[in-house]
Amino acid sequence: MAEKITLSSLAPRRGSTQPRKRVGRGPGSGLGKTSGKGHKGHKARTGGSTNPGFEGGQMPMYRRLPKRGFTNPFKVTVQAVNLSQLKKVGTTDVSPETLYSAGLIGKVDRPVKLLGTGDADRSYTVRGVALSGSARAKIEAAGGKIEG
Repeated sequence: MAEKITLSSLAPRRGSTQPRKRVGRGPGSGLGKTSGKGHKGHKARTGGSTNPGFEGGQMPMYRRLPKRGFTNPFKVTVQAVNLSQLKKVGTTDVSPETLYSAGLIGKVDRPVKLLGTGDADRSYTVRGVALSGSARAKIEAAGGKIEG
């Protein structure tokens, strides 16, 4: 019969833990004086490890390569939805909320743009969504309305 497990009988698996190293506690410990770090040098100092791009004093790669371009901090990324995907929306009303509930977009508060790939299968009422020219033409051709 298996032994009953209680909080007091819990212990880590044999060999999974080791006692902590007590360094700098005299020559008898085996890790006294220099504490296993050898003599002098960069790696003997506190915080003595090199930064990720360090190449032993050689000019590092990130400084050798030319720098080009920039990242626009004001870039607005839109969530694109194709007309062919609108079949998943249960209603004829297309807004960020209905697109989110249908799982076509990830966030309600980010801008959404309706693209013209595919066809409008019914007359949709679109509000609060940007449209491409071809999507606008296809929705109006299907008898839909675009509000705001």
